[in-house]
Amino acid sequence: MTFMKNALVIDNYIGGQWKPPGNRERLESMNPANKREVVGYVANSNGFELNEAVYAAETARLQWRKKTGAERGQLLVRTAELLESRLDEIGETMCREMGKTFAEAKGETARGAAILRYYAGEGMRKIGDVIPSSDADAFLFTTRVPLGVVGVISPWNFPVAIPIWKIAPALIYGNTVVWKPAVETAVTAAAVMQCFHDAGFPEGAVNMIVGSGAVIGNGMANHPGIHGITFTGSNAVGKQVGQAALARGAKYQLEMGGKNPIIIAGDADLDLAVDAVISGGLRSTGQKCTATSRVIVEKSIYDLFKTKLLEKVATLKVGNGMDASVWLGPCANEKQLETVLRYIQKGKEEGAVLLFGGTRPEGSALSDGFYITPAVFDRVESRMSIAQEEIFGPVLALIEAKDFEDAISLANDTAYGLSASIYTKNIGNVLSFVQNMEAGLIRVNAETAGVELQAPFGGMKQSSSHSREQGQAAIEFFTSVKTVFIKP
Repeated sequence: MTFMKNALVIDNYIGGQWKPPGNRERLESMNPANKREVVGYVANSNGFELNEAVYAAETARLQWRKKTGAERGQLLVRTAELLESRLDEIGETMCREMGKTFAEAKGETARGAAILRYYAGEGMRKIGDVIPSSDADAFLFTTRVPLGVVGVISPWNFPVAIPIWKIAPALIYGNTVVWKPAVETAVTAAAVMQCFHDAGFPEGAVNMIVGSGAVIGNGMANHPGIHGITFTGSNAVGKQVGQAALARGAKYQLEMGGKNPIIIAGDADLDLAVDAVISGGLRSTGQKCTATSRVIVEKSIYDLFKTKLLEKVATLKVGNGMDASVWLGPCANEKQLETVLRYIQKGKEEGAVLLFGGTRPEGSALSDGFYITPAVFDRVESRMSIAQEEIFGPVLALIEAKDFEDAISLANDTAYGLSASIYTKNIGNVLSFVQNMEAGLIRVNAETAGVELQAPFGGMKQSSSHSREQGQAAIEFFTSVKTVFIKP
């Protein structure tokens, strides 16, 4: 990493070295809070660099595989220590590059360190089972072996936590990695990559290549040297990645969109429910796959809940995330802002009533950023675009349910099935929700966003390829089972 006019110049990290792209092309990474500020000039790589990275990973994989789980875990712990020592630096870079508040950015970086420590311990767990054989003289058991070279494609909304919860298990189970971060947050990614380098990982064990999804992402999905690919991002791109991997027989894992509901039952604590809706739906400017986007409220308390929600939303301060008093930062880039504004307009055109926000904030201090005030829609019907399509912005759609049974039906009325939550004091409601809700992550009296790092994470329906990330479940994707029959 070098500097150019006070902005970082980000190269690729291949075989233990930082290398500029052969074509010398660069893309600008902008500060969404101030589009006049360039945070970094990042590599716009091509297929040549991708081949070089895959070759480096392939060359390193036999040496890496031979290391014990304890040895690999020690390097993950060292990386965690480096992340923690650079918490403020990486947090500020993330805030400047993608817009989330400084406090959120530091929290995400700390989570990345915790994930590394967790998987360091996984290196000492069992990797197989002894199975009784029908042959009295035979020994029958299973063991797990790494896939080989794993491709990691990560998004811009969680530029530290998401890649780490893919890279850490890939490494601990003996794979080598080629990582493609989002161009929009490649400066943050480079800071993370530097921690892996400084921790002393062998050359080629972890590689980072920066470039467009059309070139590098598509190239990774189709590359014969990549044995497994794990992707987080949009449904459209995820399906392309999965189809390409399937066509050549590679293992793939997709985590994609969500249209996550929260049900507010008639007996709910409304103050707690309002806080959960605001935190789950608007924190990180709504740019989370698990963000609350559909707020389904029983008719008996609908008006009271709406009043309380609007009162609280009106207090949220929009601005630069480096300001400690700011609650809501900008959209991550101009394209995302335009998408949010387009959905707000579509919501109005389809008959929903915009009760609050949904506009560019006034004032010269915010004119150079991709800011938008949080939007709250009333009279939303399940057929509407804002109730069916992922917006990835600070937009809440209020939907009135006739009763609890209707609320469950409305919550399931979507192609997605990532996360869902409910606020209620009734154990019967809880049991019905857990049994009938079609989502991979279920939360009771908690917001839709968030899952503990030691627990499996993934969606149902169109939200996922139905494998699970995080926790001990990660071993299912990053390894293959080998069955061994021994007879003397």
